This record gives sequence, C-alpha cells and structure tokens, in this order.
Amino acid sequence: MGLAVVHRTALVESVVAQLERQLGDGAWSVGERLPAEHRLAEELGVGRSTVREAVRVLLSRGLVESRQGAGTFVRAREPRAEDLPARLRRAGVLEVYEVRHGLEVQAARLAAARRTEADVRRMDDALARRRRARAAGRPQAFVDADLDFHRAVVAAAGNPVLQELFDAFTAALRAALLDLVADPGYAEDTHALHVALGEAIRRGEPAAAAAATEAHLCGTEAALRRLAEDRG
Repeated sequence: MGLAVVHRTALVESVVAQLERQLGDGAWSVGERLPAEHRLAEELGVGRSTVREAVRVLLSRGLVESRQGAGTFVRAREPRAEDLPARLRRAGVLEVYEVRHGLEVQAARLAAARRTEADVRRMDDALARRRRARAAGRPQAFVDADLDFHRAVVAAAGNPVLQELFDAFTAALRAALLDLVADPGYAEDTHALHVALGEAIRRGEPAAAAAATEAHLCGTEAALRRLAEDRG
C-alpha cells in the first residue's frame, strides 16, 4: 500500500476516533443533530471528504443516523460491541470484494427497476467526474468519483440495508482501489462497463445492469489477485 493511501486511511481513522470521543464525552446528546459537514471539517482541520467518510463509518457503527433532508443525528454514544467495520478491517481485500460482488450485482438489478431521475443524474455526474479525473491523472479524485458512482447505484436500489452495507465497505474499497490504480502494471480502463451499467439502469433493464456489474467486478477482482501475487 502506498504512503498516500496509508496517510488517507490513517486520517479518516483519526477523525473517526475524535468524533467517537466527543460522542462518548457527551458533546452532542442522543437525538441531537451533528454540526454541518463544513463546520466539522473546519473544527477538525481536515477536508470535507474526510469528514464525510468518517461520518459513514459512524453510520455503519450505529452511532449516528441520517434523516433525509434533515441531516445526521446522534443515535448512541458508544459503538456496538462488534461492529461490521471492525470485522472488515480484519478481512482481506479479496474477501471484502467477494461480498461486494454479491451486494452490487443485486443492487444493480434493483436499481434498474426502482431508479428515479434524480438517481440517474447522480450516476451521470459521478461518471463525468470519474472520466475527467482519469484523463487528468488524478487518482484520488478518480477513486472518489468511482465510489460515488457505485454508491449512487446502490442508493437507486432503494434498500437502506444495502446502502448501509456498502458504506461499511467504503474505507476498505477506497484503500484497495487507490493501491490498484497506483500500480504501474495496472492499465485497465473499465469506463465502458460503467457507462453500460448506467445505461442499463436508465433503460430499466435489470439483467443488463447485473451483467455489466458482474463483468466489471470480475475484472477488478482479477486485477487485485494479480497485484497480490506479484507482491508475494
């Protein structure tokens, strides 16, 4: 794993730890709304994307909950005894990808049946940012846009449990993808498969959406396996 990836992951974990301490110390009461993302970023001295990722971790641990149109609210002051992110941190990248594979294929099917125009716009926006970041050689922006696209697909499925599971994977997925795109031997371009997935969802074709997801994730898993083998 490159130094940039290690730094990014450590920074998110540091923000998570700070927010958990504040929750434990009673900085916010149960049921109280967390400060806005930009305010937390200013107070903690980090970027908004780091705060966003840290809040997703808190969501997956059951410490906060998101209420559409209202914000993020405190749900508990202490994390569950054995939360999913803790188990994911102990798991290998390929193990996480195997679970992601099943989750996203099903999410793609559901998204094709349930998507709204707003969902389609979010996917289009993420795809455009992904394409621009790749052309500009900006790996961090590329990975962020890639994950935003897949998050939009999962959100379009309309199942909050799928959304929560995907959010729990985010840190592990980001680290793995940054590691992969930084490898000199990785030159695969999956943009066409992402476009095919978006179009299948737009047209309301569950089988085509599932097939595009399957092809993309199989290719990424194969690349991760090669990378692991090359590094011994």
